[in-house]
Amino acid sequence: MSDLDQLTQSLARNLKHWRGERGFTLDALAARAGVSRGMIIQIEQARTNPSIGTTVKLADALGVSITTLLDYEQGPQVRLVAPEQAVRLWSTEAGSSTTLLVGAEAGGPFELWSWHLEPGDGSASDPHPEGTVELLHVTAGELTLVVGGEPHTVPVGTSATFQAHVSHAYRNEGTEPVELTMAVWIPPVR
Repeated sequence: MSDLDQLTQSLARNLKHWRGERGFTLDALAARAGVSRGMIIQIEQARTNPSIGTTVKLADALGVSITTLLDYEQGPQVRLVAPEQAVRLWSTEAGSSTTLLVGAEAGGPFELWSWHLEPGDGSASDPHPEGTVELLHVTAGELTLVVGGEPHTVPVGTSATFQAHVSHAYRNEGTEPVELTMAVWIPPVR
């Protein structure tokens, strides 16, 4: 079985599990996530590989991390994630990418990300659930962080935090690559 097939099967199984765990019908999850009922059915039957945006919407609606939806093994108390096991979720032809390094369910999904943005590249994000917090630290280059339409310059060595329940984006408007590490905490579903 290929990595993609394994990921598709894991997502199908985990989506169905967490939807049942939360007591959501297909229609209820579709409404919460803004994803069609048909798409959820196709994902749960392992007939499609959804976009990263769709996967994030489903994870947010379920109140779990993306890692939880994509994991095919739930490990022991301590879980080590080797570099080759980290999940690259987004990349561009220019060479920009995001990698989900590790995640946990700690009173709500908690994720650690590694970002690489090439000059001129960027990524926009829909608002996350109310109470979601993102923390980031720029280790190379200069990031333009846009939160609620307002740009903020985050130079190398600088950290930032913000409430991520508004639209936000990460852009590299400079001439050198940007490297950053980000943590995302999403409150549990009530």
